[in-house]
Amino acid sequence: METGVPHRPVLYQIIIQYLAPFSPGRYLDCTAGAGGHSKGILEASAPDGQLVALDLDPDAVALARATLAPFGSRAIVKHASYTESAQILAEIGWQKVDGIVLDLGVSSMQLDQAERGFSFQQNGPLDMRFDPTRGPSAADLVNNLDEKALADLIWRHGEERYSRKIARAIVQARPLQTTQELATVVRFAIGRTSERQDPATRTFQALRIAVNDELKNIQEALPQLIELLEPNARLAVISFHSLEDRIVKQIFQRESKDCICPPEQPICTCGHHASIKIITPHPVVPQEEEKALNPRSRSAKLRVAQKL
Repeated sequence: METGVPHRPVLYQIIIQYLAPFSPGRYLDCTAGAGGHSKGILEASAPDGQLVALDLDPDAVALARATLAPFGSRAIVKHASYTESAQILAEIGWQKVDGIVLDLGVSSMQLDQAERGFSFQQNGPLDMRFDPTRGPSAADLVNNLDEKALADLIWRHGEERYSRKIARAIVQARPLQTTQELATVVRFAIGRTSERQDPATRTFQALRIAVNDELKNIQEALPQLIELLEPNARLAVISFHSLEDRIVKQIFQRESKDCICPPEQPICTCGHHASIKIITPHPVVPQEEEKALNPRSRSAKLRVAQKL
């Protein structure tokens, strides 16, 4: 279970610096993973800081509970999606928090467990669900969608220019049940390219995003998370591909403006008021040393906003 789990999560130190946890602050870790960011926040907010850690993955919840057990009642770990943040906080009597971290995408420990079906580098069932008890799996999509819907999914969520060829090859090869079966079909459909990354990368990304409804969740959850912040509290979001980062950037830009009417409209009628200021005009990326120690961090981008 611990194989491949980095000693510290991505952008660990910079997250702590931006959130600046204090005692007796209240904090929310929307995607706890193994509990690395949560642990750092609780240490920095000693002796009385409190934190709620959420994760959709039951395995991650168990790991986070073990990691955070030494903090006793200061740490509350829940099996839930970050889209349920407001509901979870209300249940424990919290209205606002003094900082939030949201680490998007798939974790190293999920990639390293072949039976979770996230990685084409190991053979396992085509699953890819963050919570294996909820919703359709990747195999359900691969084997049941028609060719056009499958091509659209791979293009929209993977930005894969060979999406039609891949969808056609998948339909012809069905049924597909394992990660290596799918990866082989995708590689054969694309053929030899000059790209360094595996030809199956974007298709696997697209399926994972679709299975877990990741982009829709980000779009719906970010405004809600901003609402949960105390004045001057910060929201830190780590994304791992351009689709995620684009959504975070656009929502931060929109919520940092007083008017979101079309530029050609002479008089403001939207009634929108800025709720945040952007702390990171450009995304923060890992240093070379972190990339060398944790290859997963190479594509990480951090954006931070502060509640007005």
